[in-house]
Amino acid sequence: MTQEHNVTHAAGTALPSSSPMVRQTNLSLVLRHLRDHASQSRADIAETTGLHRATVSNLVSELLDRQLVREIGTEHVGAIGRPRRPLALHGAHVGALGLEINVDYISVHGSDLSGRVLVERRVGFDTIAAGPDRALRMLSQMALDAVEAMKRAEAVPAGLGVALPGLVDVARGVVTFAPNLGWRDLPLAARLSAALSPWSVPVSVDNDANLAAVAEHTSGVAAGTSHLVYLTGEVGVGGGIFVDGKLLRGADGFAGEVGHLPVDPGGALCGCGRYGCWETKVGLAALVRMAMPDQVYQPADLPVSDPEERATEIARGLAAGDPQMMDAVAQVGRWLGLGGSILANLFNPRVIVVGGYFATLAEWLLPHAQAELERLVVARSANHCRFIASDLGFGAASRGAASMVVNRLIDHPTMIMDPLPRLSPI
Repeated sequence: MTQEHNVTHAAGTALPSSSPMVRQTNLSLVLRHLRDHASQSRADIAETTGLHRATVSNLVSELLDRQLVREIGTEHVGAIGRPRRPLALHGAHVGALGLEINVDYISVHGSDLSGRVLVERRVGFDTIAAGPDRALRMLSQMALDAVEAMKRAEAVPAGLGVALPGLVDVARGVVTFAPNLGWRDLPLAARLSAALSPWSVPVSVDNDANLAAVAEHTSGVAAGTSHLVYLTGEVGVGGGIFVDGKLLRGADGFAGEVGHLPVDPGGALCGCGRYGCWETKVGLAALVRMAMPDQVYQPADLPVSDPEERATEIARGLAAGDPQMMDAVAQVGRWLGLGGSILANLFNPRVIVVGGYFATLAEWLLPHAQAELERLVVARSANHCRFIASDLGFGAASRGAASMVVNRLIDHPTMIMDPLPRLSPI
């Protein structure tokens, strides 16, 4: 009888004993290590991961054959000895596609396995007026257009992720409730897969704030921070929460619906059907009503109502010292700080990263928010929680959706060992 042995990585955790599982786990370990380091030699990888040098050599040979890693020259260590050949993550032929559909726009981000951006686009779109059927047609067409652009860069997407504002059953790819879109119980992954046929790749769906938080944790201003909260700044407000370096999902995957914290029971009606939710105080629609009362924020007014253009318009007024806009931003900033203090008291994050219009207006908004946060937060330390503005713009969620695809491919590299799907002309 053949005896099977567990493989143990550097941290001492036993890995699965099944040979195919061991191979996949070790391939993933090497890829993740190279993702987190600009370049490493085989000896460096063996030393850091705890894998035997011969094992690393075999794994690297397979990854080189599959063009998932590449050698980047040579380096000499000391005066005597064989030169080392540093390795870097490659995968230029393997693509990851992320899309975001929000109240008044759709954005696309496509990259290859190493993070090279291949396509990035955002278009104004009135999702509410369009309804789910027409929105799905638009979403699938933008996905197919992005695939063609990525093919021209000689990379074929091996997965597609979709971000949207609402509650998502991630395991089934079903939008259970998206109040700001007016969607309920929509099997988005299945319907999008059908619309994209014959292009057959995994389609996943997740909350926009969760995916934007992934992008921030991976490549944003707080990259690598183990404890962070990310806040979207759109018509609605969502949150993505990292605790101990892991995205917090909750029992049913619905954690992070911070925009519906009840902060003012006597306040305005929210899209969720309740009154006084936090997003009725700090969402872009709330700011526009206060800062520009002679204008009504209606997505049907696109492209004028595009959130980035609205935020830029308000920024120009603030820069010119418009007193009404200054007062409106101060009010929103205080409400932002109040809600932020609740999150800080609950999760004790190191930073609260704000995106969307919050980031565009950070110069005027965050001083008020930070002052309120410090007034209300209970736990204080030398490295107390602070607000910081994202630098990923309004495309953070689509970037995060692509990052999740990349993470899944790196965690399960045998998914991309076989030839990638061939696409029929659109």
